[in-house]
Amino acid sequence: MATTLMLLSLASGGLSHAQSLKGSPTSIENQYRAAHAYGYTFVKSSASVRGMVNAGKLVRVNPGSHLALHDVSFPYVVPGAKVFLDRLSAQYFRACGEKLTVTSLLRPKNRQPANSAAKSVHPAGMAIDLRVPRERKCHSWLQKTLLALEKDHVLDVTKERRPPHYHVAVFIERYETRLAGMSSTLQAGEHSQGYLVRRGDTLSGISVRTGVRVAQLRAINGLRSNLIKVGQRLRLPDMNALANSAGGAEQLASREMTYRVNRGDTLWDIAIRYGTSVQHLRRTNGRTTDFLKIGQVLKISKG
Repeated sequence: MATTLMLLSLASGGLSHAQSLKGSPTSIENQYRAAHAYGYTFVKSSASVRGMVNAGKLVRVNPGSHLALHDVSFPYVVPGAKVFLDRLSAQYFRACGEKLTVTSLLRPKNRQPANSAAKSVHPAGMAIDLRVPRERKCHSWLQKTLLALEKDHVLDVTKERRPPHYHVAVFIERYETRLAGMSSTLQAGEHSQGYLVRRGDTLSGISVRTGVRVAQLRAINGLRSNLIKVGQRLRLPDMNALANSAGGAEQLASREMTYRVNRGDTLWDIAIRYGTSVQHLRRTNGRTTDFLKIGQVLKISKG
């Protein structure tokens, strides 16, 4: 709680500068202090990256139907930043009909460009550089969306000129709290009505949005592949069904349940699915890292 309050204070303190998109020493300092508050490691060299990935502290970002990578040497970020990027790219594709282009993600300290800030958070894996779209409507949508998220203290955005790009630093715990709130709304709303497929939707994107795994979406809707159609209404499991599915919780109580970790699970996935936070999961299970083992049983409580 103390960490979250401190980060909110940091975000609020730099907001007046960042809303101009010009950036400032204050916003850079806020990002740097936030990275340290989260306990992130500032990667010193390319040789250190693999160990960070194996420990679950960094995850790989792959290009896909909504996302393009351009000259990205180290396609890795912290898990929460990947969730942010997955969601933003899916929303951008729906709005603009083109892929969101990333130009930089993790940059080890020994691979930082000469003009980078001394306290850059790229080595911490919480920064994302996005190409400025050429199409006016896409440019407008992306800039308005990033500024709206910054106003909600979810991120800090600066528009750089050489080369033209948006530098986005994601305040992970604030974003996590926002998603948990959205997840609760979906559970009360969309989970009872199903999900109407929109232009640009994919099963993986819907999975991120609703907190229901792709395999579960396919099973409950009788899908033999990941192919879906615009206008199709997908059934979503209720929370009891979700908690008691083959890949879900083993028991459900009013305040506490348990969850057996499956292949591909992350603390982020589990936290969003059950409307809690990564920080609370760590505290409940006495964990200091996000690394999980298949078959491990976690305690889940609303707390």
